[in-house]
Amino acid sequence: METEKFAKQMIDFQKTTFDNTFKAVTMLQDQAERMFSTMIEQTTWLPEESRRVIDEMVGAYKKGRTDFKGAIDENFVKMADLFEAVPTLKKPQASPMPKAK
Repeated sequence: METEKFAKQMIDFQKTTFDNTFKAVTMLQDQAERMFSTMIEQTTWLPEESRRVIDEMVGAYKKGRTDFKGAIDENFVKMADLFEAVPTLKKPQASPMPKAK
């Protein structure tokens, strides 16, 4: 029983660590995007088509980031379910040999 409890605590710790790291990276990327957008807005020589391509690129990496987070969250749930199912998967120990009469 302690093993399952320990496994659940480890999964919770890893999920919390991932969530905090992901949140920090997201904030960093969003800040970089804002700085880049400001720079692009002030660049008068850049054609409109190039700006659209840059916007599409930003949208693609945001979608990729969201998809990645969703996949990781889904797999954390699967891992937790797996460890919750372990006690029910354990086979009962064989009963001792019957005594000879």
